[in-house]
Amino acid sequence: MKVRIKRIDNTLPLPKYKTEGAAAFDMYARETTTVPALGQALVPSNFIIETPPSYALLISARSSISRYFPGLFLSNAPGIIDSDYCGDTDEIFIAVYNYSNKDIMINKGERFAQGRFNKVETAEWEEVEEMKNKDRSGYGSTGVN
Repeated sequence: MKVRIKRIDNTLPLPKYKTEGAAAFDMYARETTTVPALGQALVPSNFIIETPPSYALLISARSSISRYFPGLFLSNAPGIIDSDYCGDTDEIFIAVYNYSNKDIMINKGERFAQGRFNKVETAEWEEVEEMKNKDRSGYGSTGVN
């Protein structure tokens, strides 16, 4: 699949799938960003990506985020980038939250998030008066174990 991409800072690399079997590509910080203790920040990714029609780009944390950035997580993970968010100034920003008591610095060029394209189908709603299946007794109905 060919995907159009625009970099804001051409000194930073294009996204890369780091292994042959990688399901997602790495995202970088375009600029050094300090995430305050018990606070949040938006980290610019450096990319404007034209997600193909019928796909969404999902942004999530790299599996190593807790190792290299203890206390940091993506606050809206997965972030969902729609296929029509690709105008000339529509840089992808990654929302992060720091739940530690120390500021966390993400340096320019550091990999901390990853992106993955997922096929999307839109629903055509059929409103009904009642559902055909039996009730499962609400939220958490399968129990703890």
